[in-house]
This record gives sequence, C-alpha cells and structure tokens, in this order.
Amino acid sequence: MRPSGPSAAARRVAAALALDAVLVVAFAAAGRASHREGVLGEAGAGLWATAWPFLAALAAAWVVSAAWRSPLAPLRAGVPLWLVTVAGGMLLRALSGQGTALPFVVVATLTLLLLLVGWRAIARWIGSRRARAR
Repeated sequence: MRPSGPSAAARRVAAALALDAVLVVAFAAAGRASHREGVLGEAGAGLWATAWPFLAALAAAWVVSAAWRSPLAPLRAGVPLWLVTVAGGMLLRALSGQGTALPFVVVATLTLLLLLVGWRAIARWIGSRRARAR
C-alpha cells in the first residue's frame, strides 16, 4: 500500500514557492527597517504595502515561467522568477503610487537576484556535493 499525501516533487515545489515568498517578504522588511519605517506596525500594513507588489509579481512569475517543472534550478527557474518579480513588482509599485526611484530599482534588482537565484545556486551546489560523496 502506497502512503497517501503529496509526492516528493510536490513537496519540493511547495517548499520552493514558500521560500521564495518568505525571502520576498524578508526583502520588504529589510528595506522598511533600513529606512526606519515600521515593519509590523499597524498590524503589518506597512510591510504588506511594501511586499504585495513583489509577491503578486512572484506569483505571476511562477505561472509564466512554469517554475514548478524544475523549482530548484537556478537558471531554469531562478532567473525568470527574479526578472519577472523585479519587473512586475516595480510596475505594480508604480501603478499603485509607490516609489520606483532608480536607487531602489538597483537595490531591489540586486537583492532579489541574490535571494531568488542565490538560494537555488546554493541548493544545487549542496546537491552536487552530496551526489559526489555517494
């Protein structure tokens, strides 16, 4: 009898999506903290206002890139997720009257590159080291 529940592949996709979302929220929280803006004040409204454009863009990025096919791949999943999240997040910020100053765009682009592609590159490196150790 096979155990019921999600497959290993489904768990991998869910974990990758969750980690991406957590990292996007951490990016927003760090940005707010660096500008001495409240992170959790007003029941998290400030953090939500900063994070939602990037979270919405991240969700769209998962769909348009079909990242679930190889959620841990830095190039196949990470790069498209990064590009769509930055571009879509900035577009949504602009449409909602939030700032898109050039320094913010540069910092967001580099930080989200490090976060969304970086963790996948580290996971790939660890996986290859484990495979060689066998």
